[in-house]
This record gives sequence, C-alpha cells and structure tokens, in this order.
Amino acid sequence: MSSTGLILAVESSCDETAAAVVERGARTRSSVIASQIATHARYGGVVPELASREHLRAVVPVVRAALDQAGIGFQDLDAVAVTSGPGLAGALLVGISYAKALTLALGKPLVAVNHLEGHIHAVLLHEREAALAAGLPDPADEPALALVVSGGHTHLYLARPANSNWRYKLVGRTVDDAAGEAYDKVAKLLGLGYPGGPWIDSLSRFGNPKAVQFAFSQIKTKLHLGGKPPRTKAARTAPIADLDPRFLFSFSGIKTAVLRYVELHEMRAEAQARAALTLAHPQPCQSREAALELCPQPVLDLIASFQRAVVGDLMKKTFAAAEALGAKRILVTGGVAANRELRTRLTAEATRRGIHAAFPATALSTDNAAMIGAAAWPRFLAGEFAPADLSADPALALGA
Repeated sequence: MSSTGLILAVESSCDETAAAVVERGARTRSSVIASQIATHARYGGVVPELASREHLRAVVPVVRAALDQAGIGFQDLDAVAVTSGPGLAGALLVGISYAKALTLALGKPLVAVNHLEGHIHAVLLHEREAALAAGLPDPADEPALALVVSGGHTHLYLARPANSNWRYKLVGRTVDDAAGEAYDKVAKLLGLGYPGGPWIDSLSRFGNPKAVQFAFSQIKTKLHLGGKPPRTKAARTAPIADLDPRFLFSFSGIKTAVLRYVELHEMRAEAQARAALTLAHPQPCQSREAALELCPQPVLDLIASFQRAVVGDLMKKTFAAAEALGAKRILVTGGVAANRELRTRLTAEATRRGIHAAFPATALSTDNAAMIGAAAWPRFLAGEFAPADLSADPALALGA
C-alpha cells in the first residue's frame, strides 16, 4: 500500500463541481469548488439538465486546480473517491464517469462515498484538523448523533466507529420537504435570492421572531402508505412506521403557512417586484438600512418568525433523539448548518444539557469534495473499493 495517504475526491451530486485532496482523512491539502449559483439563480432552483452540462465543463479544470493547489501529481495518490449518491442522476454520472476513467488509467482503487456520509465526515474532518493544529488527540472516533440538514435532506443518524470504519443507523428524517428546501421555497415566495438560506438568515436579524406564530403539528403515519416511506428525496430508507414519531420532521406545512400569510396580507405584488431587485443584486443584505429598503418591517418579521420556528423544530427533534439514545455528542452538518441562528441556539442548548455540539467550518457545510475525501479514508483502509460497474444511485440510502 502506498504511504502517501492522499485521496483525490470528486463531488458532483447537485450544483457544485468540487475536487479536493485529503490526507489520511484528517488534513485538507486542497479544496476547489466551481459553483453554479449564477446559472440556476434565475430559475429559483437547480435545473438538472443545466447542472449536468456545467459539471461536464468544470470537472477537468477543477481536478487540475485541486492537484496544483496540493502540489502533487496523479501518481502521488493512494486512491480516488467519488460521490455515488444520493443526488441528481445526471450530475452524479459526470463525477462517477470521470473518476472511473481516471482510476482505470492510473491503476488506482476507486472508493464510492454516500453524500450524506460525506456531510457527517465534514464535521469529523473539521474536528481532526483543529486537534492536529492544537497538538491534541483525535476527538473524532466517538459515537455521535448526526443531524444532516440541507436543501435535499433532513435526517438524524446514530454514527458509530466500527473496526476503523463507521456505521450508521437512521433514527429520524423528514416525511416531506427538507428544511433547506423550505428555506429556498419561502425565499422564492418572498422574492428573495437563490439559494434562500443565506438570504433568510441574513434578513432575520432585523425582524421580530415572535411576530408570527408558526406551529408544527404532530406527525402521523399516512394510512395510504401502509408504513412505507413517501416518495421524497433519498426516500429509500427505513419505513416511517419503524421510526419514532418524535424524531420525524415535516416542513411542508410551514411553507404553506407562509404562503397563506403572504396571500392574506397581500404581499405578493411587492414580492414580485423584489424578485427583480434580488436577481440584479444577488448578495444578501448585511445592514438594517439595506434590509428595510428591500423588505418592509412586516416582511422582515415574517422572515424572522419563519426561521425561529424551523430552528426550534430542528432543535426539539434533535435533542429528543439525543435524550432517548443517551447521546453526549451531536454533529450538525449540511448546508443549513451554516445558519447563524441554528449554530447559536443549538450550541447554547447543548451546553446547558452537557452535550458536546460540533459544526463543520462554514466552507465545509455546503457541498464540497473535502468531506468526500475524509469519508473515503476509513473505507480505503478497510479495502471497501467500488466495483467496476459502479453507477449513480440518486436515492442511495445511508445506514439501516
């Protein structure tokens, strides 16, 4: 086995083409991301066909940039890792096809990584890098409750180290929209930019979070599904009936509640006018003056109330699961983990309960390849290599 410990990782599950070189799952040697936000912003969401086309254009230069940034060549690698799912089928196939061709040409092993596992390892990578910098022992090899919360996923996993690898058990999930998806849809409804999360998080600081009272109703198994999971993103997981209702999320209701509020208070016309402004100026507002110029106070209050409710529900279900499972460590990851209010409130509550809460660095919260390289290292050590017929699995599940 080569002693370099270097893995080149490729991530193309949605709308970022990313490549990174990670050393032994604990040190990021390089991380390069080509974002497609400008391409999809005009549509208010990701267009799969456009995403695939942009990945085709970007994958080769992004990989070259990652190798140059790391100061290495292809022959210095131990292996290549790639995201195999879940995600957009066409987008995933671009990364997989490139990685398979590369490993075939180099004679290197290929490691397939679940995108959700990658997000969990984004936190572990951040913790390992911080420990290495401080000369402290590796803190990562301890069981944890992981909340993966992004535009496509809201899942709770019990993550355990096992024989130098990791094993995952699904304990909770959304039954419909993911939290990040609700952010994007509410932002679009209010005429804000894409992606919606940064806009809502930025503007919520200037509103009254108690102005509008949103409530989450108790989730019940839909009788017509017969206990099977509904057809949502990454839906091939444990049946809803097998999961504790206390750990199930649902964000379609609050999205509808915001819609009804907008209609009742006749905010649609101003939202349409606002959409043109945010498309021309895509950066979220950072000052009260700019926020008020874009959104009147009632809209800012609605935004703040929406975020308060979503963050509160995420915290409620996560801490309920932590208490039931006896977890003393919580890992929060995914794009929504970059949310300022979620970080502040969840960390404070975890401290009050005597639980260690960890988040990835902001750059590792959204999709990136460094997290894929970190997740691939234990699989590489265990000899878990991808088969020659590896293909994209848009609904790939993680754990039992």
